[in-house]
Amino acid sequence: MRQGKVVVDRERCKGCYLCVASCPFKVLEPDTAMNGSGVYPTRFAKPEKCTACASCYRICPDTALTVYELEDTDTTGGKR
Repeated sequence: MRQGKVVVDRERCKGCYLCVASCPFKVLEPDTAMNGSGVYPTRFAKPEKCTACASCYRICPDTALTVYELEDTDTTGGKR
């Protein structure tokens, strides 16, 4: 299965949570700490469930998210 990682630019995020609502695997959620603007940004909460589908990236109006597809490795540490 494809594995992904979402990096949130905490200062760019305005806390609209469109990304949270659009994620089919519910890997994003509101953070419990405010950013410099006094907003609770999105945070990447469940990395084990991310498939790098980029639904969050496509819907974000502020381009506050970057999605990475991670390399798939087998149990011996080699690339598949």
